[in-house]
Amino acid sequence: MKLRAVSCALPSREVTNSDITELISKHSNGHFNGDLQHALNKIGGFLRYSGARTRYWLDAGERPIELLRTAAHTALDQAGLAADQIDVLIYTGIGRGFLEPGGAYHAAHAIGLHQAHCFDIIDACMSWTRAVQVAESLFATGSFRTAMIVNAEFNMRAGGPVVPHVFRLKRLEALESTLPAYTLGEAATATVLTAEDGEPWQFRFISRPDLAALCNVTLEGYEGFCEPSDKLARNGVGVFTSFGLEMHEVGKTEAQTVFERLDPPRDKVAALFTHASSKRWWQTAADRVGLGHAVHHVYDRMGNVVSASIPAAIEAALSAGRLRQGQRAVGWVGSAGMSFAAFTFVL
Repeated sequence: MKLRAVSCALPSREVTNSDITELISKHSNGHFNGDLQHALNKIGGFLRYSGARTRYWLDAGERPIELLRTAAHTALDQAGLAADQIDVLIYTGIGRGFLEPGGAYHAAHAIGLHQAHCFDIIDACMSWTRAVQVAESLFATGSFRTAMIVNAEFNMRAGGPVVPHVFRLKRLEALESTLPAYTLGEAATATVLTAEDGEPWQFRFISRPDLAALCNVTLEGYEGFCEPSDKLARNGVGVFTSFGLEMHEVGKTEAQTVFERLDPPRDKVAALFTHASSKRWWQTAADRVGLGHAVHHVYDRMGNVVSASIPAAIEAALSAGRLRQGQRAVGWVGSAGMSFAAFTFVL
C-alpha cells in the first residue's frame, strides 16, 4: 500500500490561549463558585505547559464541508487521480453532521466521488489509523485499488458538544473533566492510498475498554448502553467530558508497550507522528524511545485536532521536507476508548 497524498485544510479564525481564557471568563462570570481569576490562571498555565499556543476554529460563514472538499480536491491533485478513480471513501472521526447515514455518503457527494463505496469508521482519535489499516486489508482482497480517508473535525460550534457548556465553569474542581476541551482545534484532512507493491505497513494496537469512561460525548439514554460510572456525562449529556490528565497518566504504560511491540528500526526513522494531545507529553515519550529528534508536532500550532492529528502532521512534515520518498515514518496514537497504536510505513 502506498500513501499517495495527504492534505489538510484549516479554518481561518486563529484562537490563542488568551482567547480561550477570555471565553471561559465570559461564560463563567456569574456562575463560578470561588476565585475565577485563580482558575483562569491555572488554565493558562496548563495550556502553556502542554505546549499549546494557537488553534484554528471556523469563522463566520465557513462550513466544514467546504474545507473537507478543499482538502479532498487538493489530495486528488497531488495524487494525480480523478474523482472517479477512487474506489472507497472512508469518513473518520468525531466531527459529523449525521447519525444516519454515514458521513462518507455526504462527503462523497460533495467531493464528486460518485462511484466510490462509502462507509464510516468511528473510533475517536484512533479513527484515521483504524481506517488506514482497513484500507490496506481491502486492497489485499484485490477488489479495490484506491481509497480516500477524510475527516472534518469541527466540534467548536456554538451549541455543539463543547461550546458554551464546557466553557461555563462552576467550580475549580470541574477542571478535572474540562481541561482537554481548551486545547481543541478544528481541521479537515484527506488522505489518498493506493494498492501498490511495496513494503507492507505494520500496525500494533492495544485496547483498554476498562478505561472507556475517561473520555466521552454521551447521547440521551446512554445509561442503557454501558456499565455505570460517575465519570460519564460529568459535564452533562451530549457534552464533551474528558479526564485528560488521568488519561495521559494511565496511558504511559500502554503507549510504551504498543511502541515496543512495533519495535521499528529507530536508526531508519525519518519522522515520528503522534496524536496531538500535548506537545510536552509526546515529546517526553518520543525522547524515551530515542526518537525525540524525529517527532513532528502540530499541537502547538493547531491544537488537538482529534482524528485529523496524524494526517495533519504528515502533511506538515511533507510540506517542510521533513519526510521524503523512500524514508520511513512512524505513527503513535493514544485515544479515548481507551486505545493505543503504533504503526510504521515507508513513504
